[in-house]
Amino acid sequence: MNAPVEVQPPSARAAQKAVHEANKLEKRLLRLTGQAIADFNMIGEGDRVMVCLSGGKDSYGLIDLLLKLKARAPVSFDIVAVNLDQKQPGFPAQVLPEYLSKLGVPFHIETQDTYAIVTRVIEPGKTMCSLCSRLRRGILYRVAAELGATRIALGHHRDDIVGTFFLNMFYGGKLKSMPPKLVSDDGRHVVIRPLAYVKEADLARYAQVKQFPIIPCNLCGSQDNLQRQEVRKMLAEWDRRHPGRVQTIFNSLARVVPSHLMDASLFGFRDLQARGVADVGGDIAFDEPPCEADPSAMRAIRLDCGA
Repeated sequence: MNAPVEVQPPSARAAQKAVHEANKLEKRLLRLTGQAIADFNMIGEGDRVMVCLSGGKDSYGLIDLLLKLKARAPVSFDIVAVNLDQKQPGFPAQVLPEYLSKLGVPFHIETQDTYAIVTRVIEPGKTMCSLCSRLRRGILYRVAAELGATRIALGHHRDDIVGTFFLNMFYGGKLKSMPPKLVSDDGRHVVIRPLAYVKEADLARYAQVKQFPIIPCNLCGSQDNLQRQEVRKMLAEWDRRHPGRVQTIFNSLARVVPSHLMDASLFGFRDLQARGVADVGGDIAFDEPPCEADPSAMRAIRLDCGA
């Protein structure tokens, strides 16, 4: 006779499922973050990584994931967390020190009253983000030098990268985005974005799972400019109506074909000549979109034509 099967109550099953989903999410985030670090050689042996921590979900996720990867990485590197206290009204100055002390990670709190500077320069009602960002960047570069950091890690994610691409296209007339790795504008630091492959929605879920002590990002009273808001709404609508479209756009940023754009500094259009050599990636100017042809179908066409 079979033993009776113990049936778990719905609450227990729901709890087990939540734990399972949380584990899957963490594994995915670790895999994507590790892949980005490897793909762009972001962190190497002996690096000292300064993780910029704002108190938002993205930077919390960044330091959490980097600490986990550090424990299993094939190379040895150090992490130091840095927060810039800009003296915004209502900023809970004790939250980050308490959190980082519990983690046991070295940290530095830099106090600079940039809020007073920005509110003095920017007219009331205008967005303060641009000037605030420039001031913050300069301070963080200085702090990185003082701490001996060889890498500055920022918490920008996939959606930030795609959004910046469209902002530059729509309002700047450039095909330009937010690179996963770059040299700072003062030429002295390497800036990395280990979350480049990670979706914002996953970071939001991870923050809920981990119950990070989130600090609001709008304590200064400023909001994102209308252009960035419009792009975010556009991408959110695309993701809702056409799942996968934003990821496809993101993938395209790593598959650039200069010969099929119009930048003469990237491709020698002026010197282009027909040389009688077939190019498998060549002219598809008369094809109906989408332009990716099935190779087997193309072979059949050539046979029918006697080629």
